[in-house]
Amino acid sequence: MTDTSKPHGFIELSIDLAPEQIEPCIGLLSSEGIEYFQEEENRLLCYLPGDQWSEAKEQAVLMLLEKAFGKAQLLSARHIADRNWNAEWEANLQPVEISDRIVIVQKNKNFESKPGQIVIEINPKMSFGTGYHATTRLMLRQMEEMDLADATILDIGTGTGVLAIAARKLGNRHPILAVDNNDWAAENARENITENHTDNIRVEMLDAEDDLAEILDKQYDLILANINRNVIDRILPAIKNRTPTSRILISGIMIYDESWLKKLIKTLGYTSTRTIYEDEWLSTFVEPIS
Repeated sequence: MTDTSKPHGFIELSIDLAPEQIEPCIGLLSSEGIEYFQEEENRLLCYLPGDQWSEAKEQAVLMLLEKAFGKAQLLSARHIADRNWNAEWEANLQPVEISDRIVIVQKNKNFESKPGQIVIEINPKMSFGTGYHATTRLMLRQMEEMDLADATILDIGTGTGVLAIAARKLGNRHPILAVDNNDWAAENARENITENHTDNIRVEMLDAEDDLAEILDKQYDLILANINRNVIDRILPAIKNRTPTSRILISGIMIYDESWLKKLIKTLGYTSTRTIYEDEWLSTFVEPIS
C-alpha cells in the first residue's frame, strides 16, 4: 500500500501561449505524461511530480512546443512543495453542467440542480476530472446515452473518480474497478466516491501499462479510457488480446489524431459506433467486430 502521508513535491511549468494554442498544447504535453493543467488567458500551468522532471524531459517538452508552434515558447519550471490544493480549487471551481442530465459541482458549494439532474460532487485536489476539460465532458455525454445497468466496468486513469461515480449514478449495478498510477489521484478518487455515496467502487493504484495484466485479470463489458494517445497506442492491442469482447469508450485524443485512431481501431478488429467532438478533442465508442 502506498504511504500517502509522504510529502509530495511538484514541478510547475509555466508556458506562455495564445488562447487558441492552449488546447493543442495540453494534448501535446499529455503525450509526455503530464496530466495536470491549469488554464489561464495567455498561459498554461502544468504540474508533474518532481521526480519525473529532468533535463531530458525539459528538452523533450521544448522540442514539442517548437515543432507545434514554430518557435520555442517561454517556459519556466519551479519546484513547489505541498500546499492546500483544495483551497485553491475551491476558490475558482464553478459548477459544470455537462448536459441537462449531469452536473459536476464543488463539494459543499451551494447549487440548485434541475429536477431529475444527476449531481456529482467533486473535491478535485490535483486529480484530472473536474469536468472543466473537454475530454471529461465528452466521456460523460457518451455515457449518459448508454445502458450501463448490467455492465461490468473498468475505469483506466480514474483521476477524481468522476467517470466511475457517474456510471454508478447512471444506474450501474455491478462492482466497478477504477485504477490510476498516481497516489494523489487514487486517494482523491476514494474520497469523492465516499462523498457521493457511490458504493462498490474499488480504487487501486495501478499503472495502465506496467500493471495491465493484473488490471485485466477478468473480463469487462465496458472499459473507460480517458487517457492520452501514446498510452492508447500501447495498451489497446493488449486489451484486445486479453479481453477481446470488451467495448471501450475512449477520449483524450485530439481531432488531428482521428485518422491514426481509426486505423488502429480497424487493425485491431474494432468498429467505432459513435464519435463526438468538442473543441480540439474527440471521444469514440468502439466495439469488437463480431
